[in-house]
Amino acid sequence: MKLEDFDYFLPEELIAQTPVEPRDSSRLMAVNKTSGEIGLFRFSQIDRFLQAGDVLVLNRTKVIPARLIGKKKDTGAIIEVFLLKRLGIDRWETLVKPGRRVKPGQEVVFGDNLLTAELLEVLDNGNRVFRFKYSGIWEEILDKLGEMPLPPYIFTQLKDQARYQTVYAREDGSVAAPTAGLHFTDELLTKLKAKGVEILDVLLHVGLGTFRPVKTSNIKEHQMHAEYYKLEQHTAERINLAKKEGRRIIAVGTTVVRTLETAAGEGRKLAAGEGWTDIFIYPGYEFQVVDSLITNFHLPRSTLIMLVSALAGRELILQAYETAVKERFRFFSFGDAMFIE
Repeated sequence: MKLEDFDYFLPEELIAQTPVEPRDSSRLMAVNKTSGEIGLFRFSQIDRFLQAGDVLVLNRTKVIPARLIGKKKDTGAIIEVFLLKRLGIDRWETLVKPGRRVKPGQEVVFGDNLLTAELLEVLDNGNRVFRFKYSGIWEEILDKLGEMPLPPYIFTQLKDQARYQTVYAREDGSVAAPTAGLHFTDELLTKLKAKGVEILDVLLHVGLGTFRPVKTSNIKEHQMHAEYYKLEQHTAERINLAKKEGRRIIAVGTTVVRTLETAAGEGRKLAAGEGWTDIFIYPGYEFQVVDSLITNFHLPRSTLIMLVSALAGRELILQAYETAVKERFRFFSFGDAMFIE
């Protein structure tokens, strides 16, 4: 398939710059992948589409304040260091702007010497590896000095940093939010539990690759960025039981889809474990675990719109996106939601 097969027209003003309040007041498009029916609702009505016995799977990852602004120790030049991947207790793979200003062995200072970073090496892909030096607890220092890494298409400053976290975020590690989960409130999750919906979670730390554009005309030639995931034994067993009993597995976000489909083994059974996944899901893929999906509206020509097209069909997804534009839905990270049933 060609990259242009996943293009659509999006007016710039429909790119959401701020989140709505309350979280579940966002709009919801329900897309039935069997009948092709498209309905318009509010996210607070998601419970009408879920039933007792359904398994709702969340991603418990938490976004870290990964953007650090410092100065070169020798010249005072402003340097931005963006944390990508933790390589050890004090070593991180990073993006640096401007990268040419920092050479191996040189240091960058943050927050009046509260934190310093020495450049160890420049990788083949252009990323930089730093060793950080500090006194105290790393997470506390990062919370004090770091900034929340909002996507490049959001230009409005976020007043409440917690709005770029899900209410169930627990484990630090992502540099972008699993945005489908931003619509849930604690009250809505409690309501779903009371209805008999089983709620489980997995872990996938979202990397910067989520914003990396596809540059190959033939989408099969695209190389996915690997991300760390973890699936516990209890969760695997509960989902395997639900599949055996014919109950629906509903993923909250494409990160959950990628985790579950990566962990699927023979006979469509999940195997507990952890590691790195670079699974690339596009039309023609046969889903092993996931039946339904709650997701946001994704960028044109992105791997994410390819994934949802694999689940619902490319033509139906493009029709749904055309409807969303016509109905003035809000798009991307702080935008509205879609439920593919």
